[in-house]
Amino acid sequence: MSRPKPMSGFPEFLPAERMVELHALRILSSTFELHGFASIETRAVEPMDQLARKGEIDKEIYVVRRLHAAEGDTDELGLHFDLTVPFARYVLEHAGHLVFPFRRYQVQKVWRGERPQEGRYREFLQADIDIVGQGTLADHHDVEIPLVALDAFEKLHVDLGIPPVVLHVNNRKLSEGFYRGLGIEDTAAVLQRVDKYDKIGPDAVAELLVTELGLETGQAAKCVALAGIATTDESFVDRVRELGVEHALLDQGLEALAAVVRVAERQVPGRMLADLKIARGLDYYTGTVYETVLQGAEKMGSVASGGRYDALASDGKNTFPGVGYSFGVTRLLAPILGRGELTASRSVPTCVLVAVDNEESREVALRTADRLRRRGIPTEVAPKADKFGKQIRYADRRGIPYVWFGAGENDEVKDIRSGEQVGADADAWTPPAEDLFPRTVRGPLG
Repeated sequence: MSRPKPMSGFPEFLPAERMVELHALRILSSTFELHGFASIETRAVEPMDQLARKGEIDKEIYVVRRLHAAEGDTDELGLHFDLTVPFARYVLEHAGHLVFPFRRYQVQKVWRGERPQEGRYREFLQADIDIVGQGTLADHHDVEIPLVALDAFEKLHVDLGIPPVVLHVNNRKLSEGFYRGLGIEDTAAVLQRVDKYDKIGPDAVAELLVTELGLETGQAAKCVALAGIATTDESFVDRVRELGVEHALLDQGLEALAAVVRVAERQVPGRMLADLKIARGLDYYTGTVYETVLQGAEKMGSVASGGRYDALASDGKNTFPGVGYSFGVTRLLAPILGRGELTASRSVPTCVLVAVDNEESREVALRTADRLRRRGIPTEVAPKADKFGKQIRYADRRGIPYVWFGAGENDEVKDIRSGEQVGADADAWTPPAEDLFPRTVRGPLG
């Protein structure tokens, strides 16, 4: 068999890179649980009619077909392209067993058939949090969700060295109310053009609004002026009012966004930005929307996003409004790992290699390894009873810092980095804390 070629858009990490990813996932999961979110997992496939019903993303869906499906089998399934659509189905299916407001987090792979590029993949890992109510959901959750997200990002920054973030926030009611106040009916079309603001600039957006949507020059100018407003405090309200547009929905959006920014300014000053060009592409968002960018790496675009949805899930009798947020774990980590900016201090979890004197004494080595493992020290036994020099070189190649010698009496352990070798008891010896498990470090393995 010839050497296989990698598939574009389906990233696979080497062991040291995977350790960094696992570290990030532990940070995210523990943060979510500290805030009271319970973990769930949903199936990988959903009916096509469910996947294609929102957000105009049907061209991105990977269709699943059974090779030996019976003739006339019309079941059409697709791999989920995000975790929100399957979560909506999950809530409807299990509503009788859930307590609302229901707080969930979910870490799973998703699939999208889009053109691969840095930060965008066909298979990638997401980590989502959502708070869902039955009938109603209090507005204060709109600020709770981004505070949880910022807590998680701060830990990723401190523990992994990932750059700090700024969380951009807007409200769809604010934008839609503003457009309606200008006499514009097709507000969704305006949002789609405004969403290109950062890519093509304000003048190009204004031109699109005039040439493609038929807006008057004055209307387009005010839409662009709204999109250009960004503040870290509530001063955006006065700047919107200065544009002279009035509408009841605009008032609701301004009030809701001001409430979110007000709390965030006190809790995490400078970390949230009211950015009135944020739209979010999917059409199930109805209120507050979020996008998050790394400071100094703004060209990557948003690495995490979300928002409020008031009618994502409904069974005809009950509606389940919610607010959620999605971390693009692969989108965040893959470029950083690919550039060698983060790695692990070693490529294996093993802390100690127990040397084998000869094959007849392997059972003794296995017992020593078991004693160390019972005390929480990652340990493996040498694969061959080679000369000790070869066993030490084997440990060195794998990045294992310690080699253990002995048959249960007069044992010694060697730090192969410094060459220091000391007597040790498998029931008492403990390595330094920084050596016990691999650590995330800056730069490539030495």
